[in-house]
Amino acid sequence: MTLKAETYREIFVLPAGGLRIEGRVGTSKIPQNQISFAIYKAASSRLASVLRWCRASRPATVAMIPEGTYYIISNYGDANSVVRSDIRVQAGKLTDVTITHRAAVITLKLVSDRGGEALANTAWSVITPGGDVIKESIGAFPKVILSEGEYRAIAKNEGKVYERAFNVVNGVDGEVEVVAR
Repeated sequence: MTLKAETYREIFVLPAGGLRIEGRVGTSKIPQNQISFAIYKAASSRLASVLRWCRASRPATVAMIPEGTYYIISNYGDANSVVRSDIRVQAGKLTDVTITHRAAVITLKLVSDRGGEALANTAWSVITPGGDVIKESIGAFPKVILSEGEYRAIAKNEGKVYERAFNVVNGVDGEVEVVAR
């Protein structure tokens, strides 16, 4: 290698494009700290070829990735709101992707009487009608992001078990009170 004083310039084209992703529930943008994305090369079934890009960065962040076909796995929260989207990234172009989740944020409360104060030290399980456990947590006001559908909330407090069926409606955040009786 020989270093010279004069500047050398070379222009070349990279076969890559920009990718900007955001998540929504209805018309509302999902906060960055509640959503993550994993980008996979569509032609590959090997997990080793995954490109991971978590949306913990600034809004409107653009990821530069090679031209090609990909699929995105979007996780809203850490329960069961997962969406898969197929995309195509073209060289020299920005691809804007909006992934729409059909989910809501639900706050759980175990109370002595309707509208009462939440009981502390409560262990929670959220299950499907078929009995599959979706999320477990401990606390007086745990929040869980769930896909729309039917669920059962099971609360365990001081050796007793209480439960209640509830529905999640897309985009309608709410509170589920389980009465300790």
